[in-house]
Amino acid sequence: MTWDPTQYLKFAGERLRPAVDLLARVPLVAPERVVDLGCGAGNLTPLIQQRWPQARHTGVDSSATMLAKARLDYPAADFVEGDVATWRPAQPVDLLYSNATLHWLDNHETLIPGLLDCLKPGGWLAIQMPRNFGAPSHMCIVDTIELGPWRSKLEPHLRRRPVAEPAAYWRMLSTITASLEIWETDYLQVLSGANPVAEYTKGTWLKQFLDRLEEPERSAFEADYRQRVVTHYGKEADGRTLFPFRRLFILAQKPLQKPQVV
Repeated sequence: MTWDPTQYLKFAGERLRPAVDLLARVPLVAPERVVDLGCGAGNLTPLIQQRWPQARHTGVDSSATMLAKARLDYPAADFVEGDVATWRPAQPVDLLYSNATLHWLDNHETLIPGLLDCLKPGGWLAIQMPRNFGAPSHMCIVDTIELGPWRSKLEPHLRRRPVAEPAAYWRMLSTITASLEIWETDYLQVLSGANPVAEYTKGTWLKQFLDRLEEPERSAFEADYRQRVVTHYGKEADGRTLFPFRRLFILAQKPLQKPQVV
């Protein structure tokens, strides 16, 4: 999958809000090293730098296109191209922050506990992932794939539930963390445009399937999806569209090292 910063940032405000909410909950005062894992176009960079100006801040992403925009917009920051599934800092960090990234990856039962190993003792892991995959916005993608002539091409790449229930993450982390908070927030996003939900998903979850098709099949697939999804999200009296979106948050602290027995 390739990323299109312009399409993604059409809804920059809506995408940034949960990131800011998570950042506000991190209880660190003066961290030395902060990593933004899956930093994308770096739109959270100025907020991180403003809150912790003394910290060494590193943004990591697998998209060269997104990183090119990040480096252009924030030349003073440090950005690294790497596979977010396997990239690890050379030294433990105070905060590993990941906003809207880990739902792209499998094996959360080993991936997320493994991220704790990247932290200093007492360090924090902060994660936000969309959990809207049962909503019409995403189920219409499933229907478009399963009911269309492109099914054989796309169905092997379909992940219906990439994010587990909150309780699954509590069971995964509760015995290996010093502090653990897990919560969900339903954001009522108010969007403008003729078919704004389709435009929203085109910047993220829908794009992975569009990228696997050639024309004219690509356009036919997108048109099919747009026709399906618009029927679920009607316009309000003022012409705008309400798009509820659920997100899952995890805030976990690595335990302090046990004192050595002499």
